[in-house]
Amino acid sequence: MTALTLSTSSAATVRADAVVVGVAKGAKGVVVAPGAEAVDKAFGGKLAAVLETLGASGAEGEVTKLPAADGLKTPVVLAVGLGEAPAKGDDYDNEALRRAAGSAARALAGSKKAGFALPVEDAEAAAAVSEGALLGAYTFTAYRSNGNGQNAKGGKKNDAKSAPLGEVAILGGKPRDKEFKAAAERSQALAAEINRARDLINMPSNDLDPKSFAAEAQAAAKEFGLEVEVLDEKALKKGGFGGLMGVGQGSEAPPRLVRIAHTHAEATKTLALVGKGITYDSGGISLKPAGHNETMKCDMSGAAAVFAAVVAAAKLDLEVNVTGWLALAENMPSGSATRPGDVLTMYSGKTVEVLNTDAEGRLVLADALTRASEESPDAIVDVATLTGAMVLALGHRHFGIMANDDAFRTSIHEIAEEVGEQSWPMPMPDHLRKGMDSPVADIANMGERMGGGLVAGLFLKEFIGEGITWAHLDIAGPAFHEGAPWGYTPKGGTGSAVRTLVRLAERTAAGDLG
Repeated sequence: MTALTLSTSSAATVRADAVVVGVAKGAKGVVVAPGAEAVDKAFGGKLAAVLETLGASGAEGEVTKLPAADGLKTPVVLAVGLGEAPAKGDDYDNEALRRAAGSAARALAGSKKAGFALPVEDAEAAAAVSEGALLGAYTFTAYRSNGNGQNAKGGKKNDAKSAPLGEVAILGGKPRDKEFKAAAERSQALAAEINRARDLINMPSNDLDPKSFAAEAQAAAKEFGLEVEVLDEKALKKGGFGGLMGVGQGSEAPPRLVRIAHTHAEATKTLALVGKGITYDSGGISLKPAGHNETMKCDMSGAAAVFAAVVAAAKLDLEVNVTGWLALAENMPSGSATRPGDVLTMYSGKTVEVLNTDAEGRLVLADALTRASEESPDAIVDVATLTGAMVLALGHRHFGIMANDDAFRTSIHEIAEEVGEQSWPMPMPDHLRKGMDSPVADIANMGERMGGGLVAGLFLKEFIGEGITWAHLDIAGPAFHEGAPWGYTPKGGTGSAVRTLVRLAERTAAGDLG
């Protein structure tokens, strides 16, 4: 992973392959952002004019490279757009800094070191630049050949030009300041875990099935001192986990339920996180149409986010107990697969008529939610790439939030916005519950087509223990990005919801959620 340092060097004296400066859109053209004063001085105070000549406008994410002027120790200056300049006296938005740093780090792939001279007025701004740069530098090259027929996974190095930026030096970062140092350490831990989630999401399903995913959790638990328990297919069948077994029975790769937990001796609160972990989703007997199968390795993004959040909580030694539940299965069609019309008896004892085997995520989550409820946590949050309906409602950049407590839903929305994850609170209309009434079972796994994302949330609500505060994050839109990279968002797995879950754990540890 890209290294991170706090540097006392100025933009003029830092020795690196490039120095990154920020520019913005002002009322009269390009404006040079704070942090770039020494670079602007080296250009005779005409850096903005030079950049405008090269076509720069200061628009968000815009990257312009130019040779360094005399007096600078770096050979290249990279100017990155921050968007609209703030009003006089105001600071740049942290998310704008995060995205700009990500764009710059990606543009510097193959470089050994870059100095980031973006506005870092305080530790929070330094954290935003650090996070953005570390996330923007991410690349997934495990399966690329090096041109000699050798796969990178076999130990051969990839082309140096595709290697991520080696080191990010935050200029003006105050390495001896406790707040700046803590911010940098948190950013490193957080980015490492988001990138862990991204790696898992990007891994092809022939290498990541429920068993191997569980092994990843066991290895991390050993490394970071976490509690871990894995229920295999025999234990799941014996325990009556009908949802997990029903979804997984059509595959040669049997399901798993993983419990992985960070505990703190001084903790007084417990947060349970539940993740949908469908390592490949064909739709089962209700097979997905052509064009919808190619990216279904990402249907375990919720479990990846939960896994990463628990490890991050351990790395940060948060004073809260965080228990992750990974509901892992592969949804495949075969002679042994669950059929539409079958009835499953869930871990809770409720029976579910399966009307559509492609509505499988809610089945594995239901079992895990019931099991998590047995430990009586203070709150449960589940994370899932659950419905295409949520993508239709909110697009590809926002995740939806539903909850059985309005205040909790509002808190999670505010937390997500604070950390730079776009989200939107969604309702849970009671009238949609009737559409899941079944003539043969307690409930069906499908209801009305319109409002399908809300119907899925109502289904999950049925499996939450009495009196437990719960929220559901449907990350189907932002979990996997198929377009060109932007900001710190790469092509492929994004690690959506990890930042929100970690900040929620931090808030819970601090007692800010009641």
